[in-house]
Amino acid sequence: MNRKALRIIILLATISLSGILAIQVYWVQKAFDLEERQFNQRVHVAMSNVAKEIQTLNSEANQALEPVKQLSSNYFIASINDTLHPYLLESLLRNEFDRRNIKIDFEYVIYDCFTDSIVYSQYVSMEEDKIPETSSQNKLNWQRDGHYFGVYFPGKQSYMVNQMGIWIFSSTVLFFVFIYFAYTTTIILRQKRLSEIRTDFINNLTHEFKTPISTISLSTEVILNDETLGQPEKIKQYAEIIRQENNRLKIQVDRVLQLATLDNKNIVLNREIQDVNKIIKEAIKGFSLILIERKGKIESSFSAHHSHALIDHLHFSNIIYNLLDNAIKYSPNEPKIRVSTRNVNRNIEISIEDQGIGIDRQQFKYVFDKFYRVPTGNLHDVKGFGLGLNYVKTVIELHEGKIHLESEVGKGSKFDLTLPYTN
Repeated sequence: MNRKALRIIILLATISLSGILAIQVYWVQKAFDLEERQFNQRVHVAMSNVAKEIQTLNSEANQALEPVKQLSSNYFIASINDTLHPYLLESLLRNEFDRRNIKIDFEYVIYDCFTDSIVYSQYVSMEEDKIPETSSQNKLNWQRDGHYFGVYFPGKQSYMVNQMGIWIFSSTVLFFVFIYFAYTTTIILRQKRLSEIRTDFINNLTHEFKTPISTISLSTEVILNDETLGQPEKIKQYAEIIRQENNRLKIQVDRVLQLATLDNKNIVLNREIQDVNKIIKEAIKGFSLILIERKGKIESSFSAHHSHALIDHLHFSNIIYNLLDNAIKYSPNEPKIRVSTRNVNRNIEISIEDQGIGIDRQQFKYVFDKFYRVPTGNLHDVKGFGLGLNYVKTVIELHEGKIHLESEVGKGSKFDLTLPYTN
């Protein structure tokens, strides 16, 4: 399946699942509103019955047809003007709430009708049968008989959510399905990209092996030709070609073996105290012939006075070699490279900066991935397997170091290595 078809399928699946989520959210909201209306109605009926019963007990006629008002989402007022005793009121409220299946803690408040001030308040737990004794600060002054009461439900929202158990369960299941879908999609896209990278690697590997093998085969045929056997100089010339191509094959095989080492996490570091500045200088010398051929140059500045670190000479040399090799390869004209070292806190910071084609910021998160090769636009002569930067990052982290990339397309790239130094 090609990438475009896969993206269309994932897009359609995402839209469908998002639609299902939106519908679920809509119906959950509707169910919550319905549950809340039913709760409010039950509370309204219960408090109306309590108010009527109090008036009946006090032999008073009903003073209001609709004595109960809802002032907020969880606060109700019973507008009566009568004598209220807290124990009686609490008992009536408990019984009515229990009959209406309102199993939620509440707080009732008794007000003075003349001053609208609170004369008594009490928190009631529906799980407790005992009516608490009146505390000293809540004792009533019953010199006047004009009172009304209110009921407050502090845990109403939690109670409403608990009442919607099946909706919450179905929404949770759907949410985890969406998360699983997103995770699976990410894995599929990642595997798809990795598959494409591996295919590109195999094609590149085949090309890299096929060219020297063909050259060695042709050179061997020429040497074995009867006419060539009598020409020592020509035999020597083709033998040199075979030697060069054999070395080229050896380098490619070493890189593939390097890949196998990284795959198996079998890198064993032979760490010794080494002079980092010295190793970098040796690596720079190794590129002198290439720089002469490309008419390039490497400027160096070794400002790190504490330049010794506990490192593996071979692997650290390969790190510097890979970074310098990339800096030269990805410089389309005359390579101009700057290498510097300095001490930052208790670290050695190594910078390798070029003025090459640069790397797009969108590629930053991929450049250190195995097999990944940054697209080079019109520059088609750059060879490689996409292993160099992955190897660099792996080895520098094994040395308790870090690597940082700065780059801009058309202006070059800068790699900063940070490594703890040793006195």
